[in-house]
Amino acid sequence: MKDLICAIDIGSSKIRILVVKKEKENLEAIFKSEQNSEGVKKGVITEPERASKILKELIFSATQNIRKKINSALVNLGGIHLFAVPTRALISVSRADQTVSEEDLNRVLQEAKIINVGQNKEIFDLSVKEFILDGERGIKDPVGLKGSRLEVEALGLGYFSPCLENLKKTLLNSGLEVFELIPAPIACSLAVLTEQQKNLGVCLLDIGAQTTSISVFEDGNLTFFSVLPIGAQEITNKIAIQMQIDPELAERLKVEFGSCYFKGKNKREKIEFEDEDPLIFYPRSLARIIREGYSAIFDSVLKELKKASKDRRLPAGIVLTGGGAKVPKILELAKLKFKLNCKIGKPKGILNLEENPSLSTLVGLVLSSLELEEEKETQKFGFFSKIKKFLRIFLP
Repeated sequence: MKDLICAIDIGSSKIRILVVKKEKENLEAIFKSEQNSEGVKKGVITEPERASKILKELIFSATQNIRKKINSALVNLGGIHLFAVPTRALISVSRADQTVSEEDLNRVLQEAKIINVGQNKEIFDLSVKEFILDGERGIKDPVGLKGSRLEVEALGLGYFSPCLENLKKTLLNSGLEVFELIPAPIACSLAVLTEQQKNLGVCLLDIGAQTTSISVFEDGNLTFFSVLPIGAQEITNKIAIQMQIDPELAERLKVEFGSCYFKGKNKREKIEFEDEDPLIFYPRSLARIIREGYSAIFDSVLKELKKASKDRRLPAGIVLTGGGAKVPKILELAKLKFKLNCKIGKPKGILNLEENPSLSTLVGLVLSSLELEEEKETQKFGFFSKIKKFLRIFLP
């Protein structure tokens, strides 16, 4: 599978698989499929047996289609139990000539990971903000520089340990030999954010079915991350309750007729929806329910950003992605709420694949494979080079 990349996105509502062929400078999608999730709640696997059954079926379909065995993949690590905490560490440079070595670098990073985050939780890696050498800030790679005191400021990324075990069971039971797990916010950012946006300061909102993740990038680094336990499914539930219909029909109405603002000219317009039980509803009322639902999500996001003092530090604005970002006129509401420039993030970079916000994480996983290859070739310091060390524990 040297010329192929397989990516798997395990989400609350869908489990997706994408196989991409690498050919010279191009990436081309040769297989994509999805199924409704089972055994997954708020982005976290709660029933490994049910989840692995779905994943097995997807992998089998891919294998039959491309006529090659799939035994490895890049998989997203996300959901409500992914968290981030600020951390820092300080060490004395060990060499007599006070030149910072790789050993010093690894030592200060390990020190930064030793923080108490609670029972059954672990920091598995760091998104480094900067290194500080003898008080000199803003250093990206200190190896080879001279100094006596080396510090690091970073964002520690962690996960709930029992949920990692469930993910391990699911992947191994599906027949995969997992070689990389990539945090969802990192993968998603590769698919929809530019380097300029990440350097200026940008907030990426990934609106899923049951969760909304908030990722802030500044000076090219992830500086804040949080997950809210609410998503687009909450809005479907509100429609079902207020219109007194079942959730499946509510989802259909949201997808086919939904908008954050009423688009028609006649405020008293009615639509007759043909179903087993014919339904007559007002599009204006549907838009109000949807607008109230997204307003509640955006209010919660704004509260998180204000708590972290990030709400006024985003020159590149807000980028919305994920399946929940596809509703019409969501940008109008987002601009009103955040008072910032807002855009829809659509994944790019893969031929023969639609630019669908629902696929942002999936595409980002593929692109992360290229990042990993580049780091292996150049041996440069970066986020993914340390991710791999953690992920070896998942190999059978």
